[in-house]
Amino acid sequence: MRSIVECVPNFSEGRERRTVEEIAAAIESVAGVLVLDVHIDSDHHRSVITFVGDRENVGEAAVRAAGEAAERIDMTRHTGEHPRVGAIDVVPFVPVRGVSLGECANIAREAGREIARRFGIPVYFYGAAALRPERVQLETVRRGGYELLKQFGLSDPSRMPDAGEPRLHPTAGAAIVGARPLLVAFNVNLDCPDRSVAVRIARAIRASSGGLPGVKALGLLLASRKAGEQEGQAQVSMNLTDLTQTSLAQAYRAVEQEAAKHGVAIDSSEIVGLVPQQALEGVRPDEIKLSGFSPQKILENRLAAVSGLAEFEPQGKKTEITG
Repeated sequence: MRSIVECVPNFSEGRERRTVEEIAAAIESVAGVLVLDVHIDSDHHRSVITFVGDRENVGEAAVRAAGEAAERIDMTRHTGEHPRVGAIDVVPFVPVRGVSLGECANIAREAGREIARRFGIPVYFYGAAALRPERVQLETVRRGGYELLKQFGLSDPSRMPDAGEPRLHPTAGAAIVGARPLLVAFNVNLDCPDRSVAVRIARAIRASSGGLPGVKALGLLLASRKAGEQEGQAQVSMNLTDLTQTSLAQAYRAVEQEAAKHGVAIDSSEIVGLVPQQALEGVRPDEIKLSGFSPQKILENRLAAVSGLAEFEPQGKKTEITG
């Protein structure tokens, strides 16, 4: 493989495993592309699939994933804790080896235009692929979610898509496609069922509120879990976008300190998808109460595990779904 591009699309489906499996299969139908990890979450009603390919084929795999998601996911019936705008909500392309962020931005724009052309899904570009400065930040593009787009339509200049017609797909909604560096999706689960506590903690620690640099955070409620004997568990859901500024351990301690102000303890933490090796430098999993973790959650380990597959050709092997 001459280059390695990671793609980590998020889909608005976390309850029908068969749907997620079919989307993963559509991704691996492209020669030279391999799915490394699949994470499914019923409370978020969201799945995250991590796959790799080279600059020539990774975009086509994302396009096929969008088409499969559009066929199988109906946003008019979708509810879940996580913000989203469509069946395939966000599609980031990430440089790993032999490719630049700028090249990933070009891949993203080409894939986004193809998604719009083939399936009639309007597409917004974000991150390094953004065509408008106000759309660099994902949370800005996604603000208000699917419901706001459906209510007000896309004809207003502030909501016009970057690719495709200014109208939502009847069932698949819209999509946000872009390019970014590696990040870590890190959730901390509280020993408390009060979502408002998680919201206040998220507000205190995220960069946009003057908190930790490189941290994005939301406060959510996991209805299917328990905090002690109480139904529901509050969660602080984070993206750590720059580990040189804020590490896993620092993010965990910040949540722990803020939670203590509310008389709340930490129950556990979890990583969504894969993490670069550097994310775990200087910290043991037990120190941050990391659950469901194994060495196969490290990106470099997964790449090494498949390095013997010639040109990453599909091998008919199913990827384990976690969550």
